[in-house]
Amino acid sequence: MNAKTMEGIVGSKNNMNLTNTPMRVFKEARRKGDVATMERAMGYAGEFAEKADEYKVRAHEGTKEDVEEARKKAAEEQENAIRKRKEEREELEKRIEESRNKGTDTVEISEDGKALLKESTDSAGAEQTDGSVADAGTDAAKQGPVIYTKTGEAGQPETGTEFSVSV
Repeated sequence: MNAKTMEGIVGSKNNMNLTNTPMRVFKEARRKGDVATMERAMGYAGEFAEKADEYKVRAHEGTKEDVEEARKKAAEEQENAIRKRKEEREELEKRIEESRNKGTDTVEISEDGKALLKESTDSAGAEQTDGSVADAGTDAAKQGPVIYTKTGEAGQPETGTEFSVSV
């Protein structure tokens, strides 16, 4: 809370409490019929009331300053949060890029390997009449899908199997 606000609240309250004394004197003078004392008492009461109003205005100004400071602080916090999120996003993107580059294996085939593959696919790639593969170096695209058993041997996919999906 702003010091100006506190001063305004305390000053206003004290002056309103101080108004009670001249008002009590005013009431007593009215009972007695003393007009001069009544006028003096009302003058003091009016002064205290005016001071209370002045302190009220100070408190109001202090409150406005508090609100303005709070808005500035909130704007700064928001800017800091945006900047922090942007930095975190950049770090995350860097980590993702590093993990993409780091976690993958790259296979490069040498020129000799390419030549050997070309020779093996050109020379012997025919299947035998019983459907078994004649040469282990045949093109994988010609073989079709291969299913491996638990022992690690290549098995033949079952043909003629039908699948149905009901939704």
